[in-house]
Amino acid sequence: MKYYIIAGEASGDLHGSNLIKALKEQDADAIIRCWGGDLMREAGGDLAKHYKDMAFMGFLEVIKNIPTIFKNISFCKEDILNFNPHLIIFIDFSGFNLRIAEWAKKNNFKTNYYISPQIWASREGRIKKIKRDIDNMYVILPFEKDFYEKKHNYPVHFVGHPLIDAIANTKIVDEPTFREQNGLDLKKPVIALLPGSRKQEVQKMLEIMLSVSDGFPEYQFVIAGAPSLSDSFYTSFLKEKSINYVSNQTYSLLKYSHAALVTSGTATLETALFGIPQVVCYKGNWISYQIAKRIITLDYISLVNLIMNREVVKELIQSELTTKNLQKELSKIIDGNERERMLKDYALLRKKLGGKGASQLAAKLITENA
Repeated sequence: MKYYIIAGEASGDLHGSNLIKALKEQDADAIIRCWGGDLMREAGGDLAKHYKDMAFMGFLEVIKNIPTIFKNISFCKEDILNFNPHLIIFIDFSGFNLRIAEWAKKNNFKTNYYISPQIWASREGRIKKIKRDIDNMYVILPFEKDFYEKKHNYPVHFVGHPLIDAIANTKIVDEPTFREQNGLDLKKPVIALLPGSRKQEVQKMLEIMLSVSDGFPEYQFVIAGAPSLSDSFYTSFLKEKSINYVSNQTYSLLKYSHAALVTSGTATLETALFGIPQVVCYKGNWISYQIAKRIITLDYISLVNLIMNREVVKELIQSELTTKNLQKELSKIIDGNERERMLKDYALLRKKLGGKGASQLAAKLITENA
């Protein structure tokens, strides 16, 4: 069969790559064309467009790039027609994917969605489009099944969270080698800084994250470089001798960290699955934040807290994200009761997410329902 897969950012590229591998195990004759990144290409997908050309963060950034977005939409439709797949698989990236899904359905293509749009967080009315345009939905968060089926009478498949597989399948070198390869102090414990994967958010987040480093001289602070950004982009943030940087080795960095400061997003869940106490940070464009605050209906922004439905990790959002607050919260999780409490909650979180095999189960169901 011919599959056309659309992912639009780094996390989608990761999960898309594992889905491609699983699809090829289920369907030996699978031919896959995709929008994604290097990982999806390495997994065997024929890359039509790289996510680096599509990732725009925030309302203002989207508005500024509307011409590019519409060009991408037009190219995508034309490329799908030329490829003529048996099935289109959408991975998250809802603003773009739901537009393509509407067009695809009108043109009689079968549509599957892997990793649901977060309509439980905002713009719940999009359920009408999903019901109309998506043949099968595969969700990865336990509360999503109830949201779709009980609240909206729309059947979905819960397949578990693919991050569990992604982490299990990642090869990580031993700690001494990791430290030596990256020029890290061999003895000082590490505080990991995960500032995001998009240029705009990294620029906003790193300055405030780095501002607390002087208050913890016994630790070394290490920035996790995103694969979507060049090494040279991070140069200006490495002026202080106590600040280090590793490129595209986030999982190794997390494994050998004592604590972490993490920008809200998938990374908060990754950090929790590695068992690393964290403080969640977020500060966006003021106008974008004001708009988001009025349409997002959730009590929390981190996946960890959303899945547990209570505060497991501290969230410092917008005006609360200050050097003083960040230093205070980091101090709490370096040692003591707060650290131990968080680690116990992480164990409960892992149980809620289910076991390994999300990609394989999704691929099995996709091929069966094709």
